Amino acid sequence: MLNITKTAAICNLGENLDEIFQNIIAGKLTDFKIHTPLLEIEEKKYNIRCNKMLLNCINQIKPELDTLVKYYGKKRIGVAIATTNTGIDNFEETQDYEFLKISNPAEFIKDYLELDGIYCGVSTACSSGIKAFSTARKWIENGICDAVITGGTDERSKFPLAGFKSLEVLSDKRSNPFSKNREGMNISEAAALFIVEPDKKGINILGIGETSDAYHASTPNPDGKEAARAILNALNEAHLKPSDINYINLHGTGTLANDLMEATAINKIFGENTPASSTKPLTGHCLGAAASIETAVCCALLTDNKNILPPHIYDGEYDDKLPKIKLTSKNMKVENLKYVMCNAFGFGGTNTVIILGK
Repeated sequence: MLNITKTAAICNLGENLDEIFQNIIAGKLTDFKIHTPLLEIEEKKYNIRCNKMLLNCINQIKPELDTLVKYYGKKRIGVAIATTNTGIDNFEETQDYEFLKISNPAEFIKDYLELDGIYCGVSTACSSGIKAFSTARKWIENGICDAVITGGTDERSKFPLAGFKSLEVLSDKRSNPFSKNREGMNISEAAALFIVEPDKKGINILGIGETSDAYHASTPNPDGKEAARAILNALNEAHLKPSDINYINLHGTGTLANDLMEATAINKIFGENTPASSTKPLTGHCLGAAASIETAVCCALLTDNKNILPPHIYDGEYDDKLPKIKLTSKNMKVENLKYVMCNAFGFGGTNTVIILGK
């Protein structure tokens, strides 16, 4: 059994996971930028915003990381970090390609912690964070390393903002997922780090599902077939039934294409029975770090003893053209919360699902 033994995070809602989670439960509305002062990094090629956010996460769990290195050794710890926009603003200013390397954040962590093991960047659009967990699992299962530092980081930058604007999916208002009044999504930034180890006390990684639509470069297949198959793959691997899942963290971007596809997939498997919410109206869409920050929220939910679910923040006017799903309300609580699922669906029809348990 693989376990998440430690988690750290930073986003617009706070500078650590506890603060972020409490603000999500409270439904705190803020802008979509991190205002926490971030430390500079001495080595120039690593001194980019993505890595500065990661450094904040490293410092949150530095004692645990130091213990990890002492226990496994520098050669037996891997680093897999999800990202999509690494250093693109820095590149535009300097034309230095070092800033653009997808492996830059993973290499930064490896060098900062003086590790000698395998490392890589993972970039599959919005599904990257869960793909990074899949990479970590494969490394450990195949004996390449004994433990993995994984996670994701992405910054707000001009290039993706211009790209999403050209697709007409950005909104000047807060995203309104699954509402008939939706206008689009909000781009944000975040970083999250996880220590993944086999057979240790922590959050259990029970199942990961991965599929591909092979449908369109930027639009998911509206029938939700491959998204549903990713969910079923994760459930089968976890040896769970749909009724066992206590909460679903939806991808929930607030675009028509995603709302239709995801509601269709969820309804097909869970009907209207399983509480679900998108946390993106609160955190924004963090692109390559989206699945990482949302998985971190799921970890916090599993370790919090109040069992209050993240609320689905929207205007309450569900789009009746979508299949019905059970969206959470503020202060909704479930008894005996044990299993949670997190969805992440990205450009190119890359679908990922992770199921976590106590």
